[in-house]
Amino acid sequence: MNSNALFVGLALTTFIATASPVFSQQGPPPSERAKQVVALVTKAAALIDNNGKAAFEDFRRKDGDWFHGDTYLFVYDMNANVLLNPAFPKREGTNVSGQKDAKGKLFHNEIMSAAETKGSGWVDYMFPKPGQTEPSQKWTFVKKVTIDGTPGLVASGFYPE
Repeated sequence: MNSNALFVGLALTTFIATASPVFSQQGPPPSERAKQVVALVTKAAALIDNNGKAAFEDFRRKDGDWFHGDTYLFVYDMNANVLLNPAFPKREGTNVSGQKDAKGKLFHNEIMSAAETKGSGWVDYMFPKPGQTEPSQKWTFVKKVTIDGTPGLVASGFYPE
């Protein structure tokens, strides 16, 4: 194979990988941390589907299975009203629709969309770690739930750095 053909092949592969949605990143790189977040959200979703808001009390306990370090659950209804956020309790009772991250991404809207259109999925955005003000990259796994008969979502994420 001559060098021109090799260059054209490499350029075409690079173009397809960057331009095609099939090759776009749909979640964080595979890791133990990502698996743990999916398992946490899946387990929490089952509790919410069965127990509704009564499950929230356990989710609020620091240093438990549900909330430790920078890992915590948050719950929204499908109108983007925050029903639970133990790491940022002042957000509870607020509506987060239309809020943008540090890069201008409507990340709450994307979280809502992932639950509504796919039932579950990953969303990445910039968000401060608990106790910090500077945003860091965060990957969040979201899953649609039914909260006391009302559609909603539960999510948790992690900071890869």
